[in-house]
Amino acid sequence: MIVEIRTAVETDIDILLSFEKGIIEAERPFDNSIKEGETHYYDLIEIIRAKNAKVLVAVTNNEIVGSGYAKILSAKPYNKHKEYAYLGIMYVKPAFRGKGINQKILNRLVEWAKNNNLTEVRLKVYDENMIAKNSYLKAGFKPNLLEMRLEI
Repeated sequence: MIVEIRTAVETDIDILLSFEKGIIEAERPFDNSIKEGETHYYDLIEIIRAKNAKVLVAVTNNEIVGSGYAKILSAKPYNKHKEYAYLGIMYVKPAFRGKGINQKILNRLVEWAKNNNLTEVRLKVYDENMIAKNSYLKAGFKPNLLEMRLEI
């Protein structure tokens, strides 16, 4: 299977929105604070258009099967680095998982971050989402901070 990684364009929005929906549905069991019904994590058109971001899609046989983005964000004043790349919309269609597509997207996003003189890449993953968590651990990410919440 040949997989091409390319920059997303605005006409990819429908598939990217379906990927976002898939991410939200997968994460709902880990977070009961996500509202029911249609909701969005990202303004995908804004991210595609942004100069400080890169949205990638994975394509095989003219079908978009995966995605991811990196966006340059300002670090906290106490961090050593001034900026970092934040990753989002990391998604691979279920039928294409386990084939290294997420790793290819990650590698290209990390390369983009390096080319933008960044020294840090961050993402968020639910602690209980072992499949995603293990994928990022395998890619070299390390747990950093566990956010905790109390519903009252």
